[in-house]
Amino acid sequence: MAQQSTTVEVKILDKEYLVACPEEEQDALIRAARHLDSNMRKIRAGGKVFGTERIAVMAALNITHELLERDTMSDATSTLLRAMDNKLDGALGDGPGH
Repeated sequence: MAQQSTTVEVKILDKEYLVACPEEEQDALIRAARHLDSNMRKIRAGGKVFGTERIAVMAALNITHELLERDTMSDATSTLLRAMDNKLDGALGDGPGH
């Protein structure tokens, strides 16, 4: 069955946007718009970047960087856990009765 889309109004930097979105994704869309709006407001308040388009690009870069850092940390955590697992396997394999 096809997903039912509705139009959701979100406000980013005091400008309203209508976005088509499946009903079950509306809350996520609203949270994403709030997150973007918050990031853009911080950049604008910093006073170093001018123009909505430039502010949006800087916010997108910041958010993308955050996501990539999380992925990197997840990869590093996975690698660490695998190394610990290997050490445990080695230690348990070298114990008495093996």
